[in-house]
Amino acid sequence: MRKIAILFALLCLAGAGVASAAPAPLQIPLRGVIEGFYGTPWTFAARMDMIDFCGEHGFNAYIYAPKDDIYHRAKWRQPYPAEKMRELGSMVREARAKKVRLIFAVSPGLDLHFHGAAGEADRQAMLGKLEAVYALGVRDFAIFFDDIQEKDGAGQAAFLNAISRELRARHADIGALLTVPTEYDLADMRAADGTRKAYTDAFFSHLDADIVVLYTGNGVVVPALTDEDYRAAASLCGRAPGIWWNYPVSDYLEGKLALGPVTGLPAASKVPAIFFNPMKYESLSKIALATGADYACDPASYDAQASWERAIREQYGALAPAMQAFADQSQHMENRWAKVGRADGEQLRTTIEAYEAAWPEGKDAEARLVALDAALAALDDAASALQQGLSAQTLAECAPQLARLRQMTRTARLGLSMRAAQARGQEDEARRMRLEGKRELAILRQQKDVQISEETLSAFLERVFRYTK
Repeated sequence: MRKIAILFALLCLAGAGVASAAPAPLQIPLRGVIEGFYGTPWTFAARMDMIDFCGEHGFNAYIYAPKDDIYHRAKWRQPYPAEKMRELGSMVREARAKKVRLIFAVSPGLDLHFHGAAGEADRQAMLGKLEAVYALGVRDFAIFFDDIQEKDGAGQAAFLNAISRELRARHADIGALLTVPTEYDLADMRAADGTRKAYTDAFFSHLDADIVVLYTGNGVVVPALTDEDYRAAASLCGRAPGIWWNYPVSDYLEGKLALGPVTGLPAASKVPAIFFNPMKYESLSKIALATGADYACDPASYDAQASWERAIREQYGALAPAMQAFADQSQHMENRWAKVGRADGEQLRTTIEAYEAAWPEGKDAEARLVALDAALAALDDAASALQQGLSAQTLAECAPQLARLRQMTRTARLGLSMRAAQARGQEDEARRMRLEGKRELAILRQQKDVQISEETLSAFLERVFRYTK
């Protein structure tokens, strides 16, 4: 009896210790960056730098999948040239040193055969492609079927299953095999009645359970993916899918920089994998990617604003206040089919709205004009500081947007001076400034390939220089 009592006491103490310990973060197991954008792929130096960044920020994977690498997609059957293989080998070694899994991806769907002798030849071609990088040290692979016309779901699943089984039969140390189906967002997977579409049903009905499927949320580029949304996708897929998150990628809106934090992702779901698709601008992508790493390491406690401010401080040091002011005006990405990221310049918009609500005869009208002018001057000073202080690489990535922002702030301040002159009855001076402002606005309108603060500062300029008597 005495032994039982002692044992019971020890168990109670152990239980108390467990209860008092803080719960471990719900960390996403496989988390990282996917070089999966259209346009000019990153350089070897940029990839090596990003692998280091991943290792330093809690990411544990990097997917090599540049859409415009011809040996990845258009000419996937052809082996990589010797120089490229040497680069891949260096990347594998660097990734291993940083405890990052380099995942090698191929996108064969443009012309892949599934059946007969041609199908068997393509299976062997894929195995040969993957074996070549296995010899370099790659142990994790991906085969993607996104952005193609062919929708043979059963054929794609059978191909993936065959590759996975053969690789694992040959090598005991194969890691993950990831894929992206041709219908890769919930809106495209689901029929009007909520059931799976024919392709999606065939794909998931035949796909082996150990193959990790990535999807992009309720659409290709969406503002949010809630826990409820995620559960709906998991139910539809019959498995917990990984997430391919299209922020800060900008290949669909090349004139805009996505410099905000990652937002709108599930906080409580057990997601097996998440990968963030970056911009072609490797250096500037790090702001959003650092916040993505914070999210992936602890989704439940993620604070987007705090993470964003911390990332900018760590990356820009003394220039952090200037970079935060600039980045604040370039967070939101939207076109006719995509929408993601926080609104641009919300604090500036509040100052603008306060001024517009009071001008010209409201309470504190002149003080609000002065406050707005000071905010615009500070924004211009921030852009100027970045033009002078950024590294050559980072400045090259954002020089057009910095120049546009400075032109916009100066033109907006001219508009405020024009309105102040109107209030003083100086019509000739106001007319001169109006004509000058309209010329500047016409120049800005012509620069359609560069975008920043469209709904805040740009919209304000349009209102300021509307014709008024």
